[in-house]
Amino acid sequence: MTETLKTEGKFTYAESGKGPAIIVLHGLMGALSNFGKTFTHFSENGYHVLIPELPLYSLPLLKTNVKNLASFLKEFMEYKELNKAILLGNSLGGHIGLYFTKHYPEKVNALVLTGSSGLYEKAMGDSFPKRGNYEYIEQKTKDVFYDPEIGTKEMVDDVFKIVNDRSAVIRTLSIAKSAIRHNMANDIPEMTQPTCLIWGKQDNVTPPEVAEDFHKLLPDSDLFWIDKCGHAAMMERPEEFNTILHKWFTDRKL
Repeated sequence: MTETLKTEGKFTYAESGKGPAIIVLHGLMGALSNFGKTFTHFSENGYHVLIPELPLYSLPLLKTNVKNLASFLKEFMEYKELNKAILLGNSLGGHIGLYFTKHYPEKVNALVLTGSSGLYEKAMGDSFPKRGNYEYIEQKTKDVFYDPEIGTKEMVDDVFKIVNDRSAVIRTLSIAKSAIRHNMANDIPEMTQPTCLIWGKQDNVTPPEVAEDFHKLLPDSDLFWIDKCGHAAMMERPEEFNTILHKWFTDRKL
C-alpha cells in the first residue's frame, strides 16, 4: 500500500476503490500501513478508501494539536471534493475524527473508533527520559499489542527514531497535551452519527472501560469486542476486524 502513496501539494495519501468514502485516520505513532489489510478489504468490496498522512511532525509547533489536525482533515476532504465520509480512526486518529464530527457533523456519515482517545489519555511522556534506551522503547512498543510479536523490529525502529528526534518529541508532547485539553466527554452525547466501536479486550492503552464509556455516551453506537487483542485491532486481528466492520456497514446500510 505504501508503494502507491500519492503526493499532491500538501497532501500525501493512499487511495483505492469506488463507492462510499471511508477516510482512515492513523494514530500518533501509527503508520498508514497499520491499516493495510483494512484498506485492501474495503477498497476491493465497494468502498472508496483514503488514508491521508497526518502532518503530526510538520505543522508549526503552535499548530500541532487536535484542532489543527481536524482542520487538516477538512482541507483534505475539500481537496478530494468529498462532501461526506465515514471516518475510521485508531487512537489519536479516533480523537481527531470525534473533534471533526463535533465541528462538521454534516460531513460525517458514520464513525468507526478502535482504541480511540478522546475520553481517557494515558500519559505519553513517560518513555521520553529513556529515549536513548532501545530495549525500553522496544518493550513499550510491544506492550501496545496482546501478541508482542506484532511489534516488529521495523516498527520499533520507527518509534525509536521518533522519540530520539527532539522536534518530534516536542510535537508528540504538544499533541498529547492538546488531547487532554480537548476531552470529548461533554460533546459526544450530541453526536448522532451511527458509530461502530471495535475494541481489543486486552487494550492497555485505552482500556475496555473506555470503550464502555464511549458506548454509554454515544447516542447511536454498537460495541464489538475482539479477544486476545490489544490497542490496534485492525493490525493485530485484521480479518476479525474487517468481518465485524463489513457486517456493521451492511446492517446499517452504509
